[in-house]
Amino acid sequence: MFAPLTDALAGLSAIEATVGLLLVSLLAAVALEFVVLRAARRYVVHTDSTYDDIVFSELRLPLVVTAALTGVLLLTQVPAVRDSTVFSAQLLRNFFGRPSLSLIVLVWAYAANRVVNRLVEEVNDRGGRFDFAPVFSNVWTLVVLLGGAATLLWLWEIEITPLLGAAGVAGIAVGFAAKDTVANFFGGIALYFDDTYKLGDCIVLDDGTSGSVVKVGIRSTTLLTRDELMVTVPNSVLNAAKITNESAPQRRRRIRVPLGVAYGTDVDDFEALAIEVAEAESLVLDSPKPRMRFRRFGSSALEYELLCWVAAPTRRRRAQHELNRALYMAVTDAEIEIPYPKRDVTFSTAASEPDAGSVVSVRDDGHVRADETTRVEAERPGDTD
Repeated sequence: MFAPLTDALAGLSAIEATVGLLLVSLLAAVALEFVVLRAARRYVVHTDSTYDDIVFSELRLPLVVTAALTGVLLLTQVPAVRDSTVFSAQLLRNFFGRPSLSLIVLVWAYAANRVVNRLVEEVNDRGGRFDFAPVFSNVWTLVVLLGGAATLLWLWEIEITPLLGAAGVAGIAVGFAAKDTVANFFGGIALYFDDTYKLGDCIVLDDGTSGSVVKVGIRSTTLLTRDELMVTVPNSVLNAAKITNESAPQRRRRIRVPLGVAYGTDVDDFEALAIEVAEAESLVLDSPKPRMRFRRFGSSALEYELLCWVAAPTRRRRAQHELNRALYMAVTDAEIEIPYPKRDVTFSTAASEPDAGSVVSVRDDGHVRADETTRVEAERPGDTD
């Protein structure tokens, strides 16, 4: 691969070969930056996809750095060039070759991590069909970190066998000391592969905590409640809890509005009126259509439920509020009675005992009469126990 360049430098002195090789690599980097990459950028900016923009912007730096350091690497890798320099082979390898290659590894590892993380973010922003949990980015960052560290150790010829033994002992100690952190990490991975939720989903935990998912990290998941409070829940807790995802498999949700009317009401007219109110509400979806359901014969009312759908879980309470208001005004205008408990309190005076206190008769008109009379004796002056 480097034979033509090696032959061209064969007849030069050590200084000339070194300067010439470094100059060629520098010119290659400049040409790559101002000719090749600029032409590629003009093509990328005219495409509809943003993925190529991300790849181009993140790979630009490692490409230029690699081209610039190629000459330094050739000083240590090509025998003809290496033998013609003023430095020994070992000195070239330790002070030029390995540092240059290490820098290239670091730059490419950083770029690889950035490319994948930005692509995952872009795919997540498209929502719906592209359900990538951010925990994938965290796992990829860990893989790149470990891979880069192992490559650097290999380049510098550091024996990793003793390190592996020490790492095993340290891993056991860290495992016991940080078992919660490890459990949270693997809990996050399990939640991702189970497709439990994604960013923006409304979830409800078995302890009643509810909110929208705003962040999924290695250790925990952050929820934003309806009161705009940030609640951080460890992934291990979520992995063991019962989670209700109100945004899956689709975001629309059904709401139930209970309503009771008095016995004797024309049920056909009442049901038609309720359906008309639901169809007039802008928050209610046209499909599936709203419908009424007669649930039971109550103690004082015919108990109904109005069933209808809204576009998202966050609209349920607002829609229920608007429907309750509209239903109340509609049944009032239609003179349809909504029964409610009534109580009559009657005060009477016992005529046979003038110095006795008032007698209180309480009637509960939740359609039940109570004829019990409670007699209250007034305290007389001078009475003793």
